[in-house]
Amino acid sequence: MFIFLASFCNAQTPVANHQNNLSKRVTFDIKKQKVSTVLQQISTAGNFYFAYNGALFKQDSLVTLNAKSLPVRDVLDQIFDGKVDYKENDKYIILRYAVNHFTIEAENITTAENLYMISGYVIDTETGKKVKQASVYEKKLLQSTLTDDDGFFNLKFKGEHSAIILTASKETYRDTALVFLSSIDIRPQGYDDPDKEKGAFFSNAIEDLGIGKFFLSTKQRIQNINIPNFLANTPFQASLTPGLSSHGMMSSKVVNKVSLNLLGGYTAGVNGVEVAGLFNLTKGDVNKVQVAGLFNVVGGSVNGVQVAGLINNVRGNTRGVQLGLANMVKEDVKGFQISALGNVASKSMKGVQLTGLANISSREMNGMQIAALGNMSSRTLKGMQIAGIFNYTRNNKGFQLGLINVADTSTGISFGLLNFVKTGYHKISLSTNDLINANISLKTGNASLYTILMAGKNFSDTATIETFGLGFGHDFIFNKTISIATELTAQQLHLGNWDYSNILTKFQANLQIQLFKGFSIFGGPTYNYYFSNAPIGSSATNYKQQIVPNKHQTINGYKGWLGFNAGITIM
Repeated sequence: MFIFLASFCNAQTPVANHQNNLSKRVTFDIKKQKVSTVLQQISTAGNFYFAYNGALFKQDSLVTLNAKSLPVRDVLDQIFDGKVDYKENDKYIILRYAVNHFTIEAENITTAENLYMISGYVIDTETGKKVKQASVYEKKLLQSTLTDDDGFFNLKFKGEHSAIILTASKETYRDTALVFLSSIDIRPQGYDDPDKEKGAFFSNAIEDLGIGKFFLSTKQRIQNINIPNFLANTPFQASLTPGLSSHGMMSSKVVNKVSLNLLGGYTAGVNGVEVAGLFNLTKGDVNKVQVAGLFNVVGGSVNGVQVAGLINNVRGNTRGVQLGLANMVKEDVKGFQISALGNVASKSMKGVQLTGLANISSREMNGMQIAALGNMSSRTLKGMQIAGIFNYTRNNKGFQLGLINVADTSTGISFGLLNFVKTGYHKISLSTNDLINANISLKTGNASLYTILMAGKNFSDTATIETFGLGFGHDFIFNKTISIATELTAQQLHLGNWDYSNILTKFQANLQIQLFKGFSIFGGPTYNYYFSNAPIGSSATNYKQQIVPNKHQTINGYKGWLGFNAGITIM
């Protein structure tokens, strides 16, 4: 099946787009302006962008230029004196250092029925030396090779072709092309390749990753350096491993509608479906579906569904669904990340992150994070965080549910055992009530919802009570001075032994008056609801024997009564 698919792929003709930014005409009369300023003016006039390494030229070099309706290519030649090469795609003109020039010299040309074999050398035109590790390739047929240490190359082509166009590329050299017509006539001079400016603007993200260095051969990495911007499209490709592909070493220059990789593959992009037994390495974008037994690594963006047995790693944006043991996206995510271990959106997340351990959104979170361990949103949360242990966000404008919830600022709600808001409540209250004369509580959160951790003791020679508990509260703020705190608490009463459960639930509404910044007094009614399975008289010596007062109500077999609460708050 693999041999059949490879043969089928060899018969496909790639389709590429033609760009014309370098042919646009511009008019300038510039005197002693910085080269970076001149490039900005050219890009504005031509409605495109320049992309280049900042070390390509001195940014403060001065340019004097008089151009009247000249093509952009000619203007750039005047500025850089032929030391810079140009590639273009839809929006960019890519500048790269190319001070050297070389040529292709054919040594042996063999023809047979439906077969061409061309060999020769790539030679530096200035020094006459043969150039090693230069890429020699046929763009339309997607055949390529590297010159050896003696600058020698050998390529074979099958099928009937009206012309074969060999192109040589290498870093720091200007590309050169040589045409072989069907009669094997050679025209080394004056040929202008109509496709010479086609290309795509790709980074070397895959090659720079450790996993790329491990799975890609040295020849493949050299090929990508020599031919950084070539892009073609084909309906189908198949590969056994990166390099053992129906497109050979040109596989990383081809966007496929269908890509089948028995073990693993390395392609320029996917505009349909890609399936691999073990892994997929994609230099550009993936559209629609990508599935791998172990991992997917994408240097561009993903729009669609991405599934991996272990890891999905996307260096651009993701729009759609990711399923894996772990999912990592370097840019923004819109959609779903579902994993067993963790999800990471290195920038903004809009959608749902669901995992067994932890979710991370390094910027805004608009949607929902659900994790067994914890969730983190480094900027603003507009949505929901649900975790078994902890949640963190810098600015909470949504809802947090977890054992521990942390935020720097919050206008939302945090519901958990501990809620910490850096700029929110950090209150300590000292109070007394109708049952326990000395209580202390810590209140953290914000006015919308705060957590109460409390402890207390009724100091008495014959009616001692020790207590601890927790609760939640909400403040109704009328102005800077007056507010009403509504609180619901539950506490265990210790009456000298731990043989029985003695649970006191209290609902209280306290009028709070701020006397000055950081100090308030409060007081108000409470309703107490008491549950206990302890018989009367079971309290230890010197502990209170009867908790419930004589005036009380019986509700579902338990006791309830009105009481009071009063104290001070220090902030």
